Order: sequence, then C-alpha cells, then structure tokens
Amino acid sequence: MNKKWQIYETDLESVEKLKEEYKLNTLLATILVNRGITNKEEIQKFLKPTRNDFYDPFLIKDMDIAVERIIKAIKDKEKVIIYGDYDVDGITSITVLKKFLKDVGLDVSYYIPNRLTEGYGLNKTAVEEIAKEGYSLMITVDCGITSVEEIDLARSLGVEVIVTDHHEPGEVLPKALAVIDNKRKDSTYPFRDLAGVGVSFKVCQAIGIKLGVKEEEYLKYLDIVCVGTISDIVPLVDENRVITKLGLMLVIQTRNMGLKAILNSSRI
Repeated sequence: MNKKWQIYETDLESVEKLKEEYKLNTLLATILVNRGITNKEEIQKFLKPTRNDFYDPFLIKDMDIAVERIIKAIKDKEKVIIYGDYDVDGITSITVLKKFLKDVGLDVSYYIPNRLTEGYGLNKTAVEEIAKEGYSLMITVDCGITSVEEIDLARSLGVEVIVTDHHEPGEVLPKALAVIDNKRKDSTYPFRDLAGVGVSFKVCQAIGIKLGVKEEEYLKYLDIVCVGTISDIVPLVDENRVITKLGLMLVIQTRNMGLKAILNSSRI
C-alpha cells in the first residue's frame, strides 16, 4: 500500500513568538503552532491544565435525569448494580463509580460479563439474573448504548436502567431512563471523545455538585480515571488531556493498592 506523507509548512515566525513568550523549546512550540494552539487560554490549558478546565457535566444530555435518579437511590438505600466491561476502561469505570457512590452513602454491586462465554455488553441471561436478585436500578458503564433489546427486557422485569457509554450509538437509542453518551446525534457537549471511565467520572462530578460535596471527593479518583483513559487509546486532547495530566500527578502519590502494586512491579 502506497502512503503519502503530508508535511506541515510550519509558521516559523509564530514558533519563535511562542518560544519567546512562553519560554518553550523549538519542538514544543512547533507542535503547538502546527495544532493551531496559539492563544493564551489554549496554550495554558494544553501545558498546565487545572480542575477549572473541566466542562460542566450538566451540559451532557440526560445527566440531570441520571443524577436525580441516583440521588433518589442513595436516599432510599435501593439495591443498585453497575454493569460494566472486562477491559481496563470498563473495570476502571466500575471502580470509580462504585467507590464514589459508596463515599456518598450507597454501597452498590457490580457485574462484569465473562469475556469468553458472554462477550461484550449486556446479555439477556445476565439481565434476568439481575432482575431475579431484586435490583431496582442498573447503571451501565462503558457499554449499553446498543443494547436496545436487553434494556427493554430489564424494563419489563422492573429494573430501571441508566446508560453511560462512549461508543457510537445505533440508529435507535435504548429506551433507558437516561442515556449518557456524548456521541449521541443530539449531543451538545463540547467534547465527544471521553473514554468510558471519563463518562463515569463526569457522572460522579455531577452527583458531587448536586450534593454539594467537596471537589476533592471526586477529583481524588483521577489516578484511576487517567489509567482507564490512557488504556482505551482515546485522543489525549481537550478534556482527556486534563484528566491525564492531573491524573498522572495523582498516580505518583496514589493510595490505591492496585496501582501501587503495578508501579512497584514496574519499578516506577
């Protein structure tokens, strides 16, 4: 297969200007210019993002509905289950949401389908078992956006469903109570490329804002969020870059036993 390279014609004058103004080396200044990152606000967000660079989670479609339902579950001590995926993004998505909900008073269960016998996403056998065990609310993470039949089944069995996902939806959205996915055709959220764990984080952020908890109560999980984000190979730009930059700073001092074990075994 023939490949044709397209080489940028770099604006050397702009490169020199950024080098001088922001004390950058030539390579970094060139990358910024080639990416069109040239105004002060964009450069600051790229080089030194802060917690203030996160978008308002309530800009995501159905987030308000999901938050109200989850808060109701917290108040009523309902039986809630998180349905995830078996890859790093799925497992970190479950971990972040489960830990945060426990912090705010709801100790939820979780379900990870077997990679070999069940495959990816919701399946009807698992949904029937979840209903049989008396769960009133199921929250999907990193899956669910195409599980139209399975969610219809859950609803018919008395289980309400909140979908949180980052994959492309089909022609028809599932008839869940709330469908949180920035790749929805009607999405107006400023960034569409969050990983599944990034979406889980935004749910935690929204619940935290609604309940008036300190920012640290959800920001402290950015070490796990950044691991899932990086592992899922989503573009490390915009909000993903904020997650990764802040998260890696927390990884260095993480209290998470699993991450500590990985760092030690990797001799980092």
